[in-house]
Amino acid sequence: MIADPFGAPSHGDLFATSAMRALLSDDRRCAEMVRVEVALAKAQAACRVIPNDAAREIARAFEGFAVDAAALGAGTEAAGVPVPALVAQLRAAVGGEAARWIHWGATSQDIIDTAHMLVLHDVIATTEAALERVIAGFGALAREHAGTVMLARTRMQQAAPTGFGLKVVGWREPLLRNRERLAELKPRLLVAQLGGAAGTLAPLGDQGGAVRKAFAAELGLGLNAAPWHNQRDSLVEFADWVALLTGTLGKIGLDVGLLAQSEVGEVRETGEAGRGGSSTLPQKSNPVSSEILVTLARYNANAVGAMHQAMLHEGERSGSAWSLEWLTLPNMILALSGALAHAERLATGLQVDDTRMQANITATNGLCLAEAVSFALSRHMPRSEAQALVTASCEQVMETGQHLVDLVSQATEAPIDWDAVRRPENWLGSAAEFVATALGENGSR
Repeated sequence: MIADPFGAPSHGDLFATSAMRALLSDDRRCAEMVRVEVALAKAQAACRVIPNDAAREIARAFEGFAVDAAALGAGTEAAGVPVPALVAQLRAAVGGEAARWIHWGATSQDIIDTAHMLVLHDVIATTEAALERVIAGFGALAREHAGTVMLARTRMQQAAPTGFGLKVVGWREPLLRNRERLAELKPRLLVAQLGGAAGTLAPLGDQGGAVRKAFAAELGLGLNAAPWHNQRDSLVEFADWVALLTGTLGKIGLDVGLLAQSEVGEVRETGEAGRGGSSTLPQKSNPVSSEILVTLARYNANAVGAMHQAMLHEGERSGSAWSLEWLTLPNMILALSGALAHAERLATGLQVDDTRMQANITATNGLCLAEAVSFALSRHMPRSEAQALVTASCEQVMETGQHLVDLVSQATEAPIDWDAVRRPENWLGSAAEFVATALGENGSR
């Protein structure tokens, strides 16, 4: 057991990517808080709230400024937030008359929330790029296997023939919807925070609104109509999205893991030598990425509830609810980064055994064609009679090992092309059309 499973060197990138860990590092957050303080000074100078010379001195003093992490930590433990200790360091670095204008009229939450938005901007860009790679990978896989026939399985039982390309499309479609959801969410999420102690910016007089606009513009962030100290809905919406996407990827992992079972053997995760190896069983190729996708989906499904709890701010601001976000959302983002990396490995490296898929269909002795046989018969007799005949024949198949089509054809004189019924590829319905539509290959998407 270790304190930080997402960042432990012994875990490597199993649960999270190193790139995302760097984006969510303490150094990055501290740097963004300093950047926010500089932007605040510049915005206030532009609105003539503080002297221009002071803003220039503040900006100049903070170039290459390094936060004393130990002193910051001690201050955070004392105050519950890092900003008072940070401001003390910044004032000492600037010195002179300009020092008193640092953090003018702002409150700790303004600095931290806005810094978090700057971090989230890059987190989202990195996540979008990873999601695009996964979508592209599954698109190519679906296209490659548009005509590959396999068994569909419903409620853990063999059902009827389907196409592997259609199955992959079923993995990919929710990813496209999640991409759309994120595009809709970003303008609501990536907004600056500036309200001062009680959300009124009273120390700025009648320039509060102007400073907020200049502040947001300086940082390239959006702006709500009013400060949102106790309005956490957009952050919770983002956490919901993170959990939703991680769950979508987890479903893919669950499917791949089931298809990779020795008794099924229709896919292997990757052709990478040594991946998924066992310490004692050399014949095994464990579905590592599939397992971790399920793990991370379940982790974020549980974690997102804490973000909903963090919506409950007492009055204008809450320390307990706010710090609960700090404990929860970063790890959810890390989990998603790991899930996207594992999903990309599957999307681009999945080994598909279409011969085994055909063998598994053959091994059903036609039971997977029971629906096809029933509907073929229903064109020549009442459907209830057709279903009764097929049901009885299915029982015979399980007792004798004969093929379902042979048994039914011997029991009826209906003029049916039984050779056509026997071929699973003839019972794929509109699967090819659905795949083409999903991939935009018939001009309908």
